[in-house]
Amino acid sequence: MRIAVGGIHTECSTYSPVLMQSGDFKVLRGDALTAAPYFDFLGGFGADFAPLLHARAVPGGPLARDTYDALKTEFLDRLQTAKPFDAVYLAMHGAMHVDGIWDAEGDWIGAVRKAVGPDMLIACSYDLHGNVSQDIVDQIDIFAAYRTAPHIDVAETMTAAVTMLARALTEGTRPGVLRVPVPHLLPGERSATTDEPGCSLYGALPSLEGPDVWRTDLMIGYVWADEPRATACAVVTGTDRNAAAQAGKQIAQSFWDARDAFCFGPETGPLAEMLDIAAAATTSPVILADSGDNPTGGGVGDRADVLLALIARDWQDALVAGITDRAAVDACFAAGQNASLSLHIGGALDPAGVSVNVEAAVATLLEAETPENRQAVVRIGGITVVLAAKRRPYHNIADFKLLGLDPSQVALLVVKSGYLSPELSPLAAPNLMALTDGVVNQDIPRLPNRYRAKGTLPFDYRTDFTPTPQPSKRFPG
Repeated sequence: MRIAVGGIHTECSTYSPVLMQSGDFKVLRGDALTAAPYFDFLGGFGADFAPLLHARAVPGGPLARDTYDALKTEFLDRLQTAKPFDAVYLAMHGAMHVDGIWDAEGDWIGAVRKAVGPDMLIACSYDLHGNVSQDIVDQIDIFAAYRTAPHIDVAETMTAAVTMLARALTEGTRPGVLRVPVPHLLPGERSATTDEPGCSLYGALPSLEGPDVWRTDLMIGYVWADEPRATACAVVTGTDRNAAAQAGKQIAQSFWDARDAFCFGPETGPLAEMLDIAAAATTSPVILADSGDNPTGGGVGDRADVLLALIARDWQDALVAGITDRAAVDACFAAGQNASLSLHIGGALDPAGVSVNVEAAVATLLEAETPENRQAVVRIGGITVVLAAKRRPYHNIADFKLLGLDPSQVALLVVKSGYLSPELSPLAAPNLMALTDGVVNQDIPRLPNRYRAKGTLPFDYRTDFTPTPQPSKRFPG
């Protein structure tokens, strides 16, 4: 049993003016792919894996066409060289938008299908915030998506996809995939699986599985992509078309019935109101999520709105992590450790972003192999600010420790995030989310809506819905 492995994994806001380029991707090739911790789970299978190429990037704006074309061409070349193999496993995200292509995953997977022919099995794993088109479903045989947000079941999901693939190969069984679109889009921050109704909806999925229904998934979709395929949907993998259809309809109807129950998990409101609450808090650390500029949701990560507000209030004992600004980081390195200097912070990538001029003291410089990955920590009065030369989140404790910072020991921690990461969430006392501006802002009904399907909530008003299964053209029977 020999399985080719690879894929491309990123999430793209069509509202961002900043194109992703080749330098934004971490690319694993050949043996480096199977040796990477991300693919550790493959060691649990009695199969021979042919590692191709896997490209992964922090979410951002649309992917530049030349970068996409180069990665796809290399992937297909490696796919051809790896032959013969018995099946293909693609580790994807599902919300990639390539400049000039409406359904980027459909294009990628379609190219793989063309290369391997109609008879070979293809399995995919997705983020639950992926947008699944019918074209994608028509090209694949097996599908699995995360069932948690924040995502703590990544390895389990990838394992599930390969387990089904190995089962199909071992048994000589051919499964199929169907989708049931639901005309409703939610931001991830209103559909966390740690809160209701998401917790119950996702918790019920395994109960719908059985001998003929191998896997059930509920796709929230990616709301910040204004493209025709953007929608929520149920996706089911199975061997019996009727059983899969019944499961898909039940999932889709349950999601639709719960549509008005989804809400933000943490206390949420305008920035000024959240800062008032933080100022009155008697516990710490208060963690404030700058939701509109969240890089893990596709935000640019360079806005200084919150920093500007903190300076205006002369805030003390706050840590802002972080703001992307290559020029500011370079200036800090040029000035040196413990230097004081005038800095322009923010709006480095998005000209529409908010920026601020400050007098700062350089507290820490973190060198890297290349200037694009350097970081600096500066102090502006009672505010500590982390500056990054490259777009990135600060969601793990290790990110702070590298900089000599302890997020648990500050009165206020500001992170560019929506729902908090699994590592930061337990620290929050309390957790607040500010409805800030940015290319992934939470005021969904006001987003420009030119290409999504008509009748999609919350962009259009509707109360009617009939779940309609759409099986893959490859579905057996």
